[in-house]
Amino acid sequence: MNLKTHNFPFSIILSASLPSTRLRASNYQLSLINYQLPSLMKAKRKVAELLEAGCEHKKDHKKGKNKACKHQAKPGAAQGGCAFDGASIALVPITDAAHFVHGPIACSGNSWNSRGSLSSGPMTYKMGFTTDLSENDIIFGGEKKLYKGISQVIKRYDPPAIFVYSTCVPALIGDDIDAVCEAATKKWNTPVIPVHSPGFVGTKNIGNKLGGEALLDHVVGTREPEYTTPFDINLIGEYNIAGELWGVLPLLEKVGIRVLSKITGDARYEEICYAHRAKLNVMICSKALINMAQKMEKNYGIPYIEESLYGIADVNNLLRHVANHFGDPDLKERVEKLIAEETAALDIALEPYRQRLKDKRVVLYTGGVKSWSIISAAQDLGIKVVATSTKKSTEEDKARIKKLLGQDGLTLSKGSAPELLRVIEKTNADMLIAGGRNQYTALKARIPFLDINQERHHPYAGYVGMIEMAKELDEALHSPIWKQVRLPAPWEEYPSNYSPIPNYPSPVKPQFVVGLQP
Repeated sequence: MNLKTHNFPFSIILSASLPSTRLRASNYQLSLINYQLPSLMKAKRKVAELLEAGCEHKKDHKKGKNKACKHQAKPGAAQGGCAFDGASIALVPITDAAHFVHGPIACSGNSWNSRGSLSSGPMTYKMGFTTDLSENDIIFGGEKKLYKGISQVIKRYDPPAIFVYSTCVPALIGDDIDAVCEAATKKWNTPVIPVHSPGFVGTKNIGNKLGGEALLDHVVGTREPEYTTPFDINLIGEYNIAGELWGVLPLLEKVGIRVLSKITGDARYEEICYAHRAKLNVMICSKALINMAQKMEKNYGIPYIEESLYGIADVNNLLRHVANHFGDPDLKERVEKLIAEETAALDIALEPYRQRLKDKRVVLYTGGVKSWSIISAAQDLGIKVVATSTKKSTEEDKARIKKLLGQDGLTLSKGSAPELLRVIEKTNADMLIAGGRNQYTALKARIPFLDINQERHHPYAGYVGMIEMAKELDEALHSPIWKQVRLPAPWEEYPSNYSPIPNYPSPVKPQFVVGLQP
């Protein structure tokens, strides 16, 4: 579909050509878009379906639908990350694939250092591929440019697959990326997968699910594994941030549980193709990719459970619940033996940290499974979580949070800087654990900060991750810098009538008074 074949309002063309401004359209213009772009209508229905799946899983539908699921996104709802951002978060950890952004170059961002997902092999996922749409492309269409770009990537890098992400601009001008991807797949015999994730369709969480839909529609079930075992599982919703999976996979391998597919941390394209042959899906974050678990259960009969990788108790539960699902006595025995060995060694390693961290009070502001799983990990270290967020949590997550925090714990539905500062002061917190963008809030409050989200550089999952988390918490809390920054500033100790002139009895040594002669 090309822009010049359609009678689009010029205001839409103009707004789309200005990357520095937020795209706006009147109700009349939006109705025109809905009429002229069936793909957007399809995306709208898909988003409504994903909203319902994310909010209502495991709930009794007879009691009525959750009305909040039907609410349209409000302006500014994607401030913490748009749908395109969410889709790339879910899919970019497929390390041997090429990830091609169809849109202005600003949408690509820093492809090398934007997230901490690590790879044990291929580094193609770190390359930044984009069509870099210009104003001319907005007027005349960007399909030819996209096709040419796909050709260049295949000829130069020969990836096993290419994911093509639609962003706001090509979605508004009507580029048919499905047709381009289909033509490119037939031409070069390389899977070219469209990902319909324009930022304006919703938040980062919707983008996660849209990425999962792309895998379900075009990848899962397209190949067969060389062999299967009785204990094959998929890990869904874990992205190997800072290499966290590498602390968990050896535990599963020791007891004989095989991870058939990782969706998508440190994954290879081929392993996701045969993910439909697993016997169990282990959800690490239901808020992100619950739609994949639901549809794989419906289409392939694969049951799913939700687990956490953080904290001693939760890692133990992960191993036990997987073993209980398979019901094999030998597997259960191996799991119990591993748990006993690992927890005994871990207790010895954590004892010095527990003495230093005992009764420290922290405010936790993160999302999804971490909103409750990190509480469990902190309590294992003797730390008291006095408040946590529920903004990106499911109803099941909120129930776990309430149980873990107790009656005195606070829950935050919004986490603006003023609100976080108010909660920190109210709870007399010693530390803020949150995402990277909140570190300056902690600095204003003059309390330590620990990054828990995707920008972090330290793995906190599994037994070995508990030691790393304890070490980072200890170093942050007991850094000597906090004693310094909490002291009054030198100028706050001066007399109110102090003036930097010669012969004035200065309260500081003369060499510290800049510009004065001895």
